[in-house]
Amino acid sequence: MKRITLDPTSSPLAAFAVQLRRLREARGLTQVELGTLVRYSSVYISNVETAKQAPSLKFVQRADEALTAGGALELLWWSWKNGALIPGFPEYATKEREAICIRFFATGLVPGLLQHHDYSAAYEAAIVRRGEATRAQADERLRVLAVRQKLLERTLTVHAVLDEGVLRRPIGGTIVMAQQLSYLAELSTTRPNVVLQIAPYRLGEERPLSHAVTLLTLPNRAMVGYTETLQRGYLEQDAEAVAGWARKYDRLQVDALPRADSLAMIHEVRKELERHAR
Repeated sequence: MKRITLDPTSSPLAAFAVQLRRLREARGLTQVELGTLVRYSSVYISNVETAKQAPSLKFVQRADEALTAGGALELLWWSWKNGALIPGFPEYATKEREAICIRFFATGLVPGLLQHHDYSAAYEAAIVRRGEATRAQADERLRVLAVRQKLLERTLTVHAVLDEGVLRRPIGGTIVMAQQLSYLAELSTTRPNVVLQIAPYRLGEERPLSHAVTLLTLPNRAMVGYTETLQRGYLEQDAEAVAGWARKYDRLQVDALPRADSLAMIHEVRKELERHAR
């Protein structure tokens, strides 16, 4: 049978297909032998390797393990699946699912894991209105976010420091923003694994971090960092660089309002919104 040659640059699905074949052949496995290991038919694998069929996440995870790919296949799968996401984010999302602790510093928006659905929907709707994304892309991002938010149901520790401006920027208008603030207060008081602090305006130039960053602690206690530009996301894995981010974050935690005072500010900003809405 004539071998089908794919151009990996032609599409994310083709890139996945080419990488799967390369990894399989590097391990010296036939499609039948790989099929036995992952409990899928050789026909299924052939279809995936020729980009005739999109692989399931279950298949990808089993193939990753069987081929000792270290998560490379799953990363490519997410890049294909979530084409609405900015480059670099799927790689971060893979690490986020592994994390035992997530620390956020947010400057413009409530971090995705802590967003109320109406807040997320309002933000995405504005992007669509500006013509910067299609409705389908926005809906896909909302679906991905809903899956990510299930992480809060684990014993995962989440520590978020929000710049005061995050509370005062009225995403979605008064009603939606009031819902979001109430949701933050609910998370802070009902979920012991979620810690919220506010970095008040009065910190001024003494605020240690000027950009939004995320720090993930992985099961082996290694840390990785993540930040974004307008064009893409960046997963920082250099230990020295991430340690520098972590030192600034530790200082930020000390300078931010204590947990109780942060909760009081959230309540006060919500009350201000409601007074102005009358």
